[in-house]
Amino acid sequence: MKKVLITGVNSYIGNNLRNWLLNREKHGVYSVDLISLKDNSWKEKNFSNYDTVVHVAGIAHVSKDNNMKNKYYQINRDLTIETARKAKNEGVNQFIFLSSIIVYGESVRKSGIVNRETTPAPHDFYGDSKLQAEQGISPLGDEDFKVAIIRPPMIYGKDSKGNYPKLAVAAQKLPIFPDFDNKRSMLHIDNLCEFIRLIIVHEDRGLFFPQNQEYVKTSEMVKLIAEAHGKNIKLVSWFNPILQLLRNKINIFNKVFGDLVYDKEMSSYISDYQVRNMRESIQLTEGGNK
Repeated sequence: MKKVLITGVNSYIGNNLRNWLLNREKHGVYSVDLISLKDNSWKEKNFSNYDTVVHVAGIAHVSKDNNMKNKYYQINRDLTIETARKAKNEGVNQFIFLSSIIVYGESVRKSGIVNRETTPAPHDFYGDSKLQAEQGISPLGDEDFKVAIIRPPMIYGKDSKGNYPKLAVAAQKLPIFPDFDNKRSMLHIDNLCEFIRLIIVHEDRGLFFPQNQEYVKTSEMVKLIAEAHGKNIKLVSWFNPILQLLRNKINIFNKVFGDLVYDKEMSSYISDYQVRNMRESIQLTEGGNK
């Protein structure tokens, strides 16, 4: 039996991972607990009973409010390092940290492509706090304490937050949508959960870049969302010249119509974790049951 402790009681990833592990009995037996880090009571909990700590607690969305800056570093960096040290000191075998593709920031603004030579260059304190957390826990790793850092692209799934739900609303309401040629790496929550399950099973350590098998073209994804709701949205190219200019100048247009992908070689793994293709993942996200 693998005993797993997940930090972040109300975490979207944490709750989905717990359910995923507990529903995969044919692949092994898992004991899973979730713990809140919102007060200091977690410091009294005994971690020595666990094989793996999966650290997903943190501030997940970007804020430009400088008044929030210290909080980002306290939670995303300092709390991560403190949790990892406690796990190591109490004999936990593996520590898995959920970082983000956002750590690359300015280094991919022009190319939109991340490969193994791409150097992280965060452009905000969210990305920087994640990168500093990585840098703080990496030296703790050794043969007896395996540190695994995951830098996922945009995560989506049923009841997810962030930019995906906004696109889903647009897909259901708009009669037309720009047919703009772009590529995005994305990661359905089931694919992420299966990837984490596998690195727990294999007791892996290192830096990982999971993503869906297919790159996503925003317009094609919007069309799939519309179809899942019985809607017919028309894709048009009328706005493309304007979007080409706006995506290089305004952040929100870059997020929707810009390019941001991992080189697929980076995301290969010894076992198949991409259990949902794009069409199936949209159907599940827009109302299907797992």
